[in-house]
Amino acid sequence: MPGQRRGTRIAMTDEERDAFLHAQPVCRVATARTGEHPHASALWFVWDGTVLWLNSLTKSRRWADIGSNPRIGVIVDDGGFDFLSLRGVELLGSAEVVGEVPRKGERCDDLADVERRFADKYSGGGTFRYDGRHAWLRLRPEKIVSWDFGKLRV
Repeated sequence: MPGQRRGTRIAMTDEERDAFLHAQPVCRVATARTGEHPHASALWFVWDGTVLWLNSLTKSRRWADIGSNPRIGVIVDDGGFDFLSLRGVELLGSAEVVGEVPRKGERCDDLADVERRFADKYSGGGTFRYDGRHAWLRLRPEKIVSWDFGKLRV
């Protein structure tokens, strides 16, 4: 995966980035079909240390866009009330569908840990709930860029 060329002074370490992605509740996913304007939407996610897992409605513009063009950009950020509090991570790559569509609970070894992590993150533990409207997308980032403007204080 290519490294971050600009902004290395404010880049998060791998450990800082992983902790940040584990803690943040929402990402923003940008998709685009050929010849159309980009579409950005907020989504819950799970980061497993190498892969970003997105639980998406299957009857959404995001899902339709990915069906015709799997290339996506994802931003996870926080701060913003002052310049030195801005932190974030951008992940770029191609989304791939994992498991049944829509997800109804069919056994899928690739999703067992992801769904446990998702339930822990968003419902305080317990069991992942299948609603028959969502399915999983996996993003193995081809490029990751991060920033923490608080590092400019030192």
